[in-house]
Amino acid sequence: MDSSSSSSRAAANSALKKVFSRAREECPEPLKARVQGNLPPWLKGTLLRNGPGKHFVGETSYNHWFDGLALLHSFTVKDGEVHYRSKYLRSDTYQCNMEADRIVISEFGTMAYPDPCKNIFSKAATYLSHAIPDFTDNCLINIIRCGEDFYATTETNYIRKIDPHTLETLEKVNYTKYVAVNLATSHPHYDSDQNTINMGTSIGDKGKTKYIIFKIPSVNPEKEKKKSCVKYAEVMCSIPSQGLLSPSYYHSFGMTENYIIFLEQPFKLDILKLATAYFRGVNWASCLSFHSEEKTWIHIVDKRTKKTLSTKFYTDCMVVYHHVNAYEADNHIVFDVISYKDNSLYDMFYLANLNDDFDAKNVLTSVPLCKRFVIPLQHDKNAEVGTNFIKLPSTTAKALKEKDDSIYCQPEVLCEGIELPRINYDYNGKHYRYIYAAHVQWRPIPTQIVKYDIVTKKMLIWEEDHCWPAEPLFVPSPDAKEEDDGVILSVIVSTDPEKPSFLLILDGKTFTEVARASVNVDMHLDLHGCFIPDEK
Repeated sequence: MDSSSSSSRAAANSALKKVFSRAREECPEPLKARVQGNLPPWLKGTLLRNGPGKHFVGETSYNHWFDGLALLHSFTVKDGEVHYRSKYLRSDTYQCNMEADRIVISEFGTMAYPDPCKNIFSKAATYLSHAIPDFTDNCLINIIRCGEDFYATTETNYIRKIDPHTLETLEKVNYTKYVAVNLATSHPHYDSDQNTINMGTSIGDKGKTKYIIFKIPSVNPEKEKKKSCVKYAEVMCSIPSQGLLSPSYYHSFGMTENYIIFLEQPFKLDILKLATAYFRGVNWASCLSFHSEEKTWIHIVDKRTKKTLSTKFYTDCMVVYHHVNAYEADNHIVFDVISYKDNSLYDMFYLANLNDDFDAKNVLTSVPLCKRFVIPLQHDKNAEVGTNFIKLPSTTAKALKEKDDSIYCQPEVLCEGIELPRINYDYNGKHYRYIYAAHVQWRPIPTQIVKYDIVTKKMLIWEEDHCWPAEPLFVPSPDAKEEDDGVILSVIVSTDPEKPSFLLILDGKTFTEVARASVNVDMHLDLHGCFIPDEK
């Protein structure tokens, strides 16, 4: 390797340490950004984002980047100006850690233990309390809407209501009080009535482990403003787990107008190991395992009957974190996902890997593939084995009859190397054309964002030196006539000391820069979020 390559790699590793290693200071009061370019006059509202901002408390540190304490931040666009603010989520986890000046609440990749100064009886009580884990409320993954309220979320049974304007932390909500779930996704869907549809895992309820699909109404039926819509959540459907003590891990699911798509993948959580992890001195993440010899089962739930389709659909083993979109077409369900051949992605984000020789330790063993699956809603049960039931001319995906009457689904690969996919959500559950995403290839950290055209297979790219973009979020223009009429918003973390971090605004059609709003703060790399338009 020549000296220029070596110095270039060293510079990249140094930049990554800046992105992942520092604890960020919050900026609770609005800070006016410096705007370059021309903000669309119709763009009025708040981009609200969530992600880990602090990985050290006192002399203790988290093991994994996804364990860090939640730091909310926002860009508010109004009257041609942009204001930034950020604030740590004042979760119970945050408060306990700050009071103790050490990590005392466990996260998925970091197990916390009693103060070594505690006596033996206090230690014993603490250990017993972990036999059935009470999970963290460090809600660092996303911001979701339930009715008129907004919540910071993680993948446990807890969500935290927040004020989207001041970023203040409000009430703590426990899903378990209303639906029997111990875990839940941070990626719900919203139906045509703006009800919130989500999924969670119920562990050992009445001796059964199952997946619960539930609906939170958009309007409080009792019309009491003080009561959260979450309190009126109702179960739509339940799906028994293939394994009583080994449910599938999942991060998201798909939804069309009439159906819900759930992938029960062979990336599994061992419940017995989970219950004993604290005693054995290991983290909860170690209770996850990938079974490459097993199938991925595709469950289709009819929202009208609230039952799963009787036909068994499956595909090869894979790990999916993000669904892209799904829709119905001529008695078929089409759904797109970002797929990996194993679970190596999670391990990439252990801080020990991010802080050492990044190039050597952080090459993904499988590049993410955007795959299209097609499910036949009607098929000839008397057809010969090997018959392909897919009749759509627009795809090469197949659904093949097996000897046991199950159907093996063979996907079409749309493209590779993209993650954190977003679409124009007005087209969610409908036929669509464009995917906006981060471009990662063989590294888990994006340096580009892209617009992918499913029809032409062409990709438009934005990138800039020393810039680390977040998930690109599409905001449609109020008079939109086409799917890509609008703008892309992405928070860009800069590691160039001469260039501050900024909010990037791209034209949704051309993917060229419209404007940027720079703020001189030590900004963190976030995960997910939403745009809240101003009320008309």
